[in-house]
Amino acid sequence: MESARFAELVREALDALPAVFRKKLKNIQVVVEEEPIQQTSLLGLYQGVPFKYRGVWYGNVLPDKITLFKKNIERVSHTEEEVRQWVGKVLIHEVGHYFGLSEADLRRLDEQ
Repeated sequence: MESARFAELVREALDALPAVFRKKLKNIQVVVEEEPIQQTSLLGLYQGVPFKYRGVWYGNVLPDKITLFKKNIERVSHTEEEVRQWVGKVLIHEVGHYFGLSEADLRRLDEQ
């Protein structure tokens, strides 16, 4: 898939997040990289200070970052629709980390 089309799917997934969550996304950037350097199965990564742990001291810091790994998402997908679904699922997962949810929390929510 062309990078521009993949980026468009990411923008669509961001726009599809419920407004209550989109409004709380502060000081964060969402980027696309071709693939992770070390862990070849990684689909996405959140880096930063989770929202629930930000206090009055939080300021003058670089933006948090959500990275989606394009080639890995493409590897688990067979069609553009599957890419779209994975982009949405990975983005929601990483936004969950932004709000302070752990892997265990996210797995429990995914099972419901």
